Amino acid sequence: MKAMSVIPGKPDSAAAEEVPDPPESDGSILVEGLLVGICGTDIEITRGYGQPPEGQQRLVIGHESLGRVLQAPEDAVVNAGDLVVGVVRRPDPVPCAACAANEWDFCENGRYTERGIKGRNGYGARRWRVDPRFAIPVPASLGDLGVLTEPASVVAKAWEQTERIAARAPVGGRVALVVGAGPIGLLAALLGVQRGYEVHVLDQVTVGPKPQLVAGLGATYHHGAAADLDLRPDVVMECTGIGQLVIELAGKMAPAGVMCLAGLSSGQHSVPVNLDAVNSELVLENAVIFGTVNAAKRNYAQAVQALAKADPGWLGGLITRRVPLDTWPDALTRQPNDVKVTVDLTD
Repeated sequence: MKAMSVIPGKPDSAAAEEVPDPPESDGSILVEGLLVGICGTDIEITRGYGQPPEGQQRLVIGHESLGRVLQAPEDAVVNAGDLVVGVVRRPDPVPCAACAANEWDFCENGRYTERGIKGRNGYGARRWRVDPRFAIPVPASLGDLGVLTEPASVVAKAWEQTERIAARAPVGGRVALVVGAGPIGLLAALLGVQRGYEVHVLDQVTVGPKPQLVAGLGATYHHGAAADLDLRPDVVMECTGIGQLVIELAGKMAPAGVMCLAGLSSGQHSVPVNLDAVNSELVLENAVIFGTVNAAKRNYAQAVQALAKADPGWLGGLITRRVPLDTWPDALTRQPNDVKVTVDLTD
């Protein structure tokens, strides 16, 4: 069968390769792959971030999955014909305290594996298997939009953790600023609106689909410098990974504000920073800056619920390009109006 294959660190190695059928050791649920979403992590894998399974040179990528169940055991959470998404991370074999508690997104020793990223082949294949423990049912009403489940799970965790921290203050405000209008940022805005926040989104573009997608949520779109924003947000969702923005926004939060860092930069930019001033802002305002990565299984369920409540027309606007499996490396090259690019595994 064909799959999305790459040698991590070699950009010219990305290809649609013939690979063996998925081994039963991957899980008892057999799935027909439908769609895979492409994100910055997949691009970073071609630059050397990923790790193939032990003893193999190539890695089948694809961690943002959507498939249709072909076979499943009777006690599984899905049946033949159902739509399903596979969880990305697997707990480490020790396991550490976090993995033992099914909080593998907080793995303490780094020995976790991740489908399509670290030590395990991913979901970018015409057929794949998954253990029932890591299978997430997707309602038929979502259809192809179910491919947004994994990125939405990352955002669901970010909001869950943010609101836990914000709850430490006796009174919490309801103004949220999302920085970056990529897929993660737009999904963060969606979940913020669903939670009743007054949502603002900051990005650099002035044309294309992003401003319209923000407006479609009833949120406010801003472009330009963060320093020029006339806002004191109670919550900041930083989805770009640009360190300078983190520093600039640290002094703009409302008292007891919470900033969640959900973006990861591959750059090595150095900027002069007055850490004493940042320290003073955080201390005197009871503010918090924290990071988040990956998602727990419950966050996938939260993501499915959020997507099911959303306007399907709006969600469909996030998927701006669909690439056939045979030419899937084209999805790694961003085009001007791209938001979310998917690979059609059935073509």
